[in-house]
Amino acid sequence: METIEKNAVVNGTRITYFERGISYRGQRPTLLFVHATGFHARVWDKIIDAMGDIHSITVDQRGHGRSEKKKIQHWDEVITDVAELIEQLDLTNILAIGHSMGGHALIGAGARMQERFQRIVAIDPVIPAEDSYHDEKPSPFSGAEEHPTAKRRSEFDSPEEMADRLRPKGSYGLFHPDILMDYCKHGLLPNPKGKGYILACPPEIEASVYMSSRSNAEIYHAVHKLEIPVLILRAKEPPADRNIMDFSSSPTWPGLVNEFKNGREIYFGDHTHFLPMEIPHEVTNIIHGELEAIENP
Repeated sequence: METIEKNAVVNGTRITYFERGISYRGQRPTLLFVHATGFHARVWDKIIDAMGDIHSITVDQRGHGRSEKKKIQHWDEVITDVAELIEQLDLTNILAIGHSMGGHALIGAGARMQERFQRIVAIDPVIPAEDSYHDEKPSPFSGAEEHPTAKRRSEFDSPEEMADRLRPKGSYGLFHPDILMDYCKHGLLPNPKGKGYILACPPEIEASVYMSSRSNAEIYHAVHKLEIPVLILRAKEPPADRNIMDFSSSPTWPGLVNEFKNGREIYFGDHTHFLPMEIPHEVTNIIHGELEAIENP
């Protein structure tokens, strides 16, 4: 199906989104995908390709992909972005799938407009234990510019060069090859200073997300308010001596599922936080199962 790039201004910010299967809108549920920090809407392409004939919307969050380059100061901003986009597009009958910060955003948005949602699949939605939001322990970094992510290389000659450099690092080598290339291909923009490309999510914006990750204690109001089914996919638990820059393990509190009125969890103890990139086939099957539950209750 054709992928159509569109833009909307929500919450004072230009947000880019991609739409597929417009002719199926209203006939079947709409799949709404929201990505993780540092990624973009097109990392979902392989999963969407496997979903068949259905209407879908994938969102570039603020600062990411082709959306307006704004730092994230508070995680309520991404919730409001998604909620206002849903309202502006008048999306209903939604099966929402969000990864990491994207899952956090959909839980918040879903609580504000439950009548538009059917179910949420929240893949490691970066919601720690409630008391951690009130931990007064200071950050080791005085600002986003000091966060190690802000020093990430941002210029590449080509998507292929970017993929070759990333493959041996961290969890990138575990990504499905097609998704790694989608990440690199759509995660770069032409370099305005000359030849080559720059990251579509500038390092300082990615750093701003991590620096503000404990800003939204109100997410627990959303968690407790939601009545629709919420399925948590949780990755392996972090080791006791986890390095602050190790993003491979789960940032989600193991007890979170019990805070929802209608929560379920699937635990992937042998897989990293990057579940949609690492095991897209399994994630696709889970989404198919949730879709089946909506269409054939």
